[in-house]
Amino acid sequence: MSSKSQPPANTAQFNVRLPTELKARLENYAQLVGRPQANVASDALADYLDWRTPQIEALKQAVAAADRGELASADEVEQFFKAYET
Repeated sequence: MSSKSQPPANTAQFNVRLPTELKARLENYAQLVGRPQANVASDALADYLDWRTPQIEALKQAVAAADRGELASADEVEQFFKAYET
């Protein structure tokens, strides 16, 4: 039996090539916080996807609405900007 602990059952391995400078930054950060590089990278990727995925989904919905002709009228645009005038 190996002396290394096994990863949790709900994980999958994923290999990625990083620019040398980014790999060095990952190594440095992982050392600073005392966590394995894989955990730091996994958390960073999850945070990025949690932030970025809703943006892309909203953008695609907005483009689809525009393609259907669901655009703001000139009056709606004017009212929007008037709400932010000082």
